[in-house]
Amino acid sequence: MSEDKIQQEIIMYYRNYYQRLYVNCLIFSIPNGGLRDKRTAMLMKSTGLLSGASDLIVIHFGAVMFVELKTDTGIQSDEQKAFQLRVNQCGYPYYLIRSLDQFKQALSLN
Repeated sequence: MSEDKIQQEIIMYYRNYYQRLYVNCLIFSIPNGGLRDKRTAMLMKSTGLLSGASDLIVIHFGAVMFVELKTDTGIQSDEQKAFQLRVNQCGYPYYLIRSLDQFKQALSLN
């Protein structure tokens, strides 16, 4: 299954089972991937784009968690590993998720 498909499943699940029912639950993506022309890339960097930022940020009953999505064989880039380290140094959980079931497990830890 592709990362996009995993992300779609997670978004649909979370929005239907949490975000729709509770005001203190929110999930959103960070559009930091994809191809862009040089001018757009420069504009995005100057307005806060951070290389390696996680795919999703989840606010779950007051807890904030950062979620990076990968396929079964996908690996983190060096930038993603550096972002994970910064997030953990700031005191927040960071999860490398490969399926909807793993995401559900991560929710139960927060």
